[in-house]
Amino acid sequence: MECCSTRRSPLVSSFVCPSPKWTPRMITRSRDRVSMAIPLPPRNPNDPFLSNLAFTASGSQAKPRSDDTPPLLDLVANITPRLMAGHAQVERASYNEHRPRRPPPDLPSLLLNSRIIFIGMPLVPAVTELVIAEFLYLQWLDPRQPTYVYINSTGTSREDGETVALETEGFAIYDTMMQMKNEMHTVAFGAAVGQACLLLAAGKKGKRYMLPHAQVLLQQPRLPATGQMPAIDVHIRAKELIHNRDTFVKLLAKHTGNPFETVAKAMERPFYMFPRQAVEFGVADKILWQGQEAIGDTPSPDEWDKRAGIKLVERPVAYGAGSGGLG
Repeated sequence: MECCSTRRSPLVSSFVCPSPKWTPRMITRSRDRVSMAIPLPPRNPNDPFLSNLAFTASGSQAKPRSDDTPPLLDLVANITPRLMAGHAQVERASYNEHRPRRPPPDLPSLLLNSRIIFIGMPLVPAVTELVIAEFLYLQWLDPRQPTYVYINSTGTSREDGETVALETEGFAIYDTMMQMKNEMHTVAFGAAVGQACLLLAAGKKGKRYMLPHAQVLLQQPRLPATGQMPAIDVHIRAKELIHNRDTFVKLLAKHTGNPFETVAKAMERPFYMFPRQAVEFGVADKILWQGQEAIGDTPSPDEWDKRAGIKLVERPVAYGAGSGGLG
């Protein structure tokens, strides 16, 4: 009797016969038990999920892939959720397929992505730094596209007139706008006071807009609180303030097309301008109203009736019951 250690089966290559009492029939039964195939599920050539499961169960090698995606990763990510989800879940997933997969950025970043720079605070140093950085970034991004500057600012002062920043903050933004290669389209809404009015007028000619209820205010630059300052220091700061005022008047006269004396006289006292007056003065070019249509004067109720063809008929005065009339 031949020992099984001298005749090894290819399916049981690591088998070592412990004793010469093994017979060929016993070896045949062991071979049949080891070579028993795992039952495969029915294959559907049109179902990639079942096909991959069949390949995995049979121990065969996976199909060659052309990309670098790990095996079965795309199958589990794309097919399995749909197979395990109900009808309502699949419908809900189709509705939300365009929703962002991560939280959106902050709103100023979304506006900047649309090339919109929003100035909604007094021109303090922090605001000036941010606005100038946005100008430089948009020019680096694409110098051919226009930049839209939305203005709702009280300039270098607060609503109550207290000075919160130097006039040079407004000049810094203005100089940066003049150096940019992009077209500057300015839009005023709310209020544009002082230096903010200069920024509105500094936009490209024909691209300076105002909303129907926006306001523009021209006013003299103001000296911050001096406190316990010597008289000579107050005099020096007053000379600087007058220089800044003359610079402001000169720049505003340049962009509005008015003489220097006209702008200086208008600034002697606080000078409020509504959209139509601002267009006439040269601060803005157009009033935005329902698709960039110029707003007109609102007619009176009698004018509306006249246009509609309604004629008013005067009724006789009716006296109270029981009065007996006249006489």
